[in-house]
This record gives sequence, structure tokens and C-alpha cells, in this order.
Amino acid sequence: MRWRRESSLSSVVLSRPKCPASHTAHHFPLKDKGQNNGFVSLFLLLYGKRKSAGPTGSQLALYVEETRPLMVLISLFFFMLAVCGFPASSYFISVFCLRTTGSSGTIIIKCKDLRILQLDIPGMEECLNIASSIEALSSLESVAVMYPFFHRPRELSLKDPRGLSSPEQDYTQTERLWDRWRLSKVNSDFSVCPSYPDTLIVPSSIDDDTLIKAARFRQGGRFPVLCYCHHRNSMVIMRSSQPLTGANRKRCREDELLLQAVIDESEMGYVVDTRSAQQAQQARMTGGGFESKSCYQNWKRLHRHMERGKVLQESLIKLVEACGDPSHNMDRWLSKLENSKWLTHVHSALSTAGLVAECVERDSHSVLVHGSEGTDTTLLVTTVAQLILDPASRTFRGFLELLEKEWVQAGHPFQLRCARSAYSHARLRQECPSFLLLLDCVWQLWRQFPLALEFSEALLLRLAQEAYASDYGTFLCNNEQERGSFGVRENTHCLFQFLLNCAEREQYINPLYEPTDLAIWPSVQPQSLQLWTGLFLRWTEHAENMNEAREEIWTIVKEHTERTGPVETTHTPLKHCDTFSAMENLTDELTIL
Repeated sequence: MRWRRESSLSSVVLSRPKCPASHTAHHFPLKDKGQNNGFVSLFLLLYGKRKSAGPTGSQLALYVEETRPLMVLISLFFFMLAVCGFPASSYFISVFCLRTTGSSGTIIIKCKDLRILQLDIPGMEECLNIASSIEALSSLESVAVMYPFFHRPRELSLKDPRGLSSPEQDYTQTERLWDRWRLSKVNSDFSVCPSYPDTLIVPSSIDDDTLIKAARFRQGGRFPVLCYCHHRNSMVIMRSSQPLTGANRKRCREDELLLQAVIDESEMGYVVDTRSAQQAQQARMTGGGFESKSCYQNWKRLHRHMERGKVLQESLIKLVEACGDPSHNMDRWLSKLENSKWLTHVHSALSTAGLVAECVERDSHSVLVHGSEGTDTTLLVTTVAQLILDPASRTFRGFLELLEKEWVQAGHPFQLRCARSAYSHARLRQECPSFLLLLDCVWQLWRQFPLALEFSEALLLRLAQEAYASDYGTFLCNNEQERGSFGVRENTHCLFQFLLNCAEREQYINPLYEPTDLAIWPSVQPQSLQLWTGLFLRWTEHAENMNEAREEIWTIVKEHTERTGPVETTHTPLKHCDTFSAMENLTDELTIL
């Protein structure tokens, strides 16, 4: 059996085919010239270990034994995915369609990272069988049979420490918390809140019985917990879910005591609700609600509407459709981009996070952030606010620790939210690109402040891909309780540990990084926000040229550093004019290249 990769729209290219369409499609003509047990071995290596995992694994092993020539073709397909840089796991596929022409067939596969593959297969029966096998392998329901449980990279060992941080480490390393805050094991068995970790940082004056009663008053048991303490004035950012006041305006003394313990009697705190005032009022009719002024006297409520759920998912679908439009019509492109409203969501997220950061840094007030469930827009706002305020979060390791704390440990339901990506025909009710929106907001910060963040765009792109399909167990399941029940921590590897220690770590580092203790305030003017072309136009000819340009800039920067030595920046604060000059220089170099 031979294989080759070519584009029907241009000349043969060995690396990646270039075509005039906005999204490149990879074409794989498959011709069966006999058996090749090497490819069968490859397939068994990837999936044969699942024989004991249940009916799916058993049927798959039987299929390999009885239909070897067919499995050669399927094995070859997954081998070519690996050559293209895909994760070995087949659940990387978002959706695929089948076209038949005479005695042959074509399978078009749309992947979760917005890449498109096309397989031209001679023989209708073979094509249909391969299509059914791909469909079955790309729709694995059980977490226990997914590829991260079988992935064993050479760089890592299952005996290595899992993760980068924990609430215990955060508390121990932050001395300013010791007077007024404590560690609580009230959720050690996940009975108080299934989506919270087993250890939480809470006010020291509030006992565990009070926390249990306060949790019953919050949706999903997500009572207010600490997520950040500012290094300048010790003001804090907390997060929770909505209070369950309901139509009868119920109140909870324990919840009121918990929030009052965060601030002094003479101080005032802010509750930033990521719903509009109308949405918050409507939530009361279904048992939800908000903090009333009469019950939470020292807390002022601010509403900042942010879309979530189906609206955000439809926005992503429209944006991807616009980016894949092959018409090259300017009016059509601008109209579709505007109708997607994706940049409007980026604007809302950055604005709300900026408001939270301003309350803490400039006004010296503590803030509680919540929406409805507290697992999507809440985490988005608290994460971006910490990037604005905290220099440690802007380092390579610090950013990964921030994601682990605010998204993985805090209970963002990755398995529900990142099920199918933008290409899927199925409109899953729980699907929502909240994490993708976060990465876009971080990219906007990275672009506006190219000196302030130690990590590069390549890291953000890698995280976007890993959230939807990964060889690692970091983003599996929906919360820490589920990961514990499936043995994720014991039987899979940590993505963040791999990124910190991998051979290609250098590509994730920003060569222009200069640390600063100052807050970075992003501009949210319409002219300041741009489409993240590195993600949404990633598989275009333009993107390839930009990657080559970035590699050349890396080489230039390293050569300059070797000649002149590293610049001492410890006592040099980042100035606004420095940021603009660096961006102008970077843009000039990209234009020249």
C-alpha cells in the first residue's frame, strides 16, 4: 500500500497543500496494493489496548482480526492524522460527511481545530466501512476508553507530581492571607459542592457548619470562595454561583455572614453579576436570584451582561462559517464577521474583567463575581482580571497555574462544553466555547502588550486544541469529583507538566518578554480589538507565511541576545510608549518578512 498527500487545487506539496480557498483541505487518495501489517500494528497500538474496556473495545478487536485489509486502510488514515500533527485520539473529529461517485467515495472530515481533511477511496464498500468505523471511533461515550488513558509519553511518568498547584500551596505561599483566611476541608467528600475541589480558602471567622448552610443557598452549592488576593492592598476577588432567593425573596443569614466576613464594617464590596438586571430578575421566577441591598448592606451590585450557552456557541459557528467562505467578497466577509458578534463577546468579557480589576486596584474594594451557575462567564472574568493585576500570572508557569486553578480545579465542565466544536451538525445543549473565548481575550492582551506576557501565541493555540481533543487527562471530565471517580489523576498524564518540560518549550515562550509589576489595562475600543487570525484563519496560506515570519523573528531575537546579553529589566517598569514601540517594531519586521 502506498499513500500520498496532494491538493486537487494546486501542485503537489509535501508539507501542507496550499489552495485558494480560505481553509486548506488535505486530500488523501487511498489505493490498496495489498496488506501491510505495519499499519495494522499501528492501529492496534492506538486502539487494540481497549479490548478489555467494554463492548466497544471488544468489537473493535474482533473487527481487526476478521477484516484485516479494511483495517489497513483505517490504520493508514490514523497514521496520516499523526503525520499531520493530530492527537492520536480519533475523537479529534468533529463531524464528517460522505460523498459517492460511481464505484468510489470521498470522505470529508471536519476536525475540532477547524482543519478539514478529504479522503478519496476507491471501492464503495471500503469507503462505507471506513466511514462507519470512523463514526464509531469518533463518538466514544465513556471517559475510561478515551486515548489519554493509553498515552504514555517518554518525557513523563505516572509517578510524577500531578498538576502545578493546589489550594494548600497557594495559601502557604501567600502570607497576606494568613490573618483573615483559612483552609477548609468541608468539601473533602464533594458532598457540599460536586464541582468544587476538596480544599477551599474561606474567611477564618466562618466555620464549616456555616459554609454548609451557605452552600445550600447557592446554585450547585458553589458558595463564595477566594480566588485572588491583590499584592498591593490585600483586596480580594471571590467567585460563586447565584443565590437561590426565588420569587419569595428568601434570605440566608449564613450566606450574608460569609460575605460580611470578607470586608470590614466600614468597607464596601462589589458584586459583579455577569447577567443583565432583567435576566437576574427573571432568574427569580425559576428559583435563582441576586443579592438584595437590604440583606447585603455593604455590598453594591453591578450588572454586566455577558452571553453564554447557545448564543455563544452559535456565534462561534457563524464566525467559523465566515472564515471558511471561499467567495473572497469583501462586503460578504465584513457582513458575516459582524453578524457573528464574536468580537462583541470579546469586548464584553474584557470590559467586565477590567471593571473587576479597577475595583480592586484603583478603588481598593473587594469583589464577588458570579453569573448563574458560576462555571463559565464567572471563571472567564476572574481569570482575565488576574492577568491584568497579577504579574505572576503573566509568566509561562504562572499562566498555566492560573488555568489549573480557575478552570480545571474550579469546575468548568470541559467535557460538556468542548464536545464537538464549531463544525458539528448536532446542537448540543451544553456546548459552549467559554474557554475558547478566554483564550481569545488573553490573545487580545498579548497583542496589546507584547512585552508583558512571557508566553507566546503558540501556547494559546496549543491550549485551544487540547481543550477539544487531547492526549492528556487535564481537560477530561467536568470537575474534580468526576476525575477522581474515573481515576484520571492516577492513569493519565498532566498537560501542564508536559508543556513545562517538553522539548519544544521554547516555541511557547515570548522572546520579547520584559517583566513588570504594573497592571496592564487593555483597551476595549472597537479599533483595538481584532480577529484572532492565528486561530480562526489558522489553516490558510496567509497563516503559513506568518508562522515563517515568527520563526525568523525568533532567530533574530536570539542572535541579538547572544551578542548583547540579556537586558536587565528588574527595576524597569513597562511604560505605555514602550509597548507601542515594541508592537510597531514587530509589525514592521512581519511586513518586511
